[in-house]
Amino acid sequence: MSDTPVIGVLALQGDVREHLIALASADALARPVRRPEELAEVDGLVIPGGESTTMSKLAVLFGMMEPLRERVRAGMPVYGTCAGMILLAEKILDPRSGQETVGSIDMIVRRNAFGRQNESFEAAVEVDGIDGGPVEGVFIRAPWVESVGAEAEVIAEHGGHIVAVRQRNVLATSFHPELTGDHRVHALFVEMVRAVN
Repeated sequence: MSDTPVIGVLALQGDVREHLIALASADALARPVRRPEELAEVDGLVIPGGESTTMSKLAVLFGMMEPLRERVRAGMPVYGTCAGMILLAEKILDPRSGQETVGSIDMIVRRNAFGRQNESFEAAVEVDGIDGGPVEGVFIRAPWVESVGAEAEVIAEHGGHIVAVRQRNVLATSFHPELTGDHRVHALFVEMVRAVN
């Protein structure tokens, strides 16, 4: 692989375009991923925000859930934002009927923990491993992490709640950094992908 990793954005639902732009600005070759054969061609993957139950059902419908689980188990780096964080959790406190997860981070998440759409907010968040001061986090019907297991590393909190976690090659944030002009979280993820490949 060249110094420019190929990173996919799961394009079943959510703010795909914004992630593609953020990844490109962090020196990755970014492309949408909808099918297993497209997943096979990327070095890393971003799972965007959206509606976690819908995304879970669409992933199963498009034949993506099992290939995703296999790639993640095999060590492919993945970054999930908001609904993506929920899909990367081993356990959801209040799952909807039929909701599945990819798993991979030993954490328990609570859906919509920060409130409804009209309670969305922005906040400065200090993230371990990111220099240059806090990142601007956009919280939209965001989850938070209730608890983490021994292997998961808490890298950010807001208001006493865990909002960013890393476990080996997997990164997850409650908030949406792709909706700001600050692409440092994406740059961190690109470095994680480079380190593996």
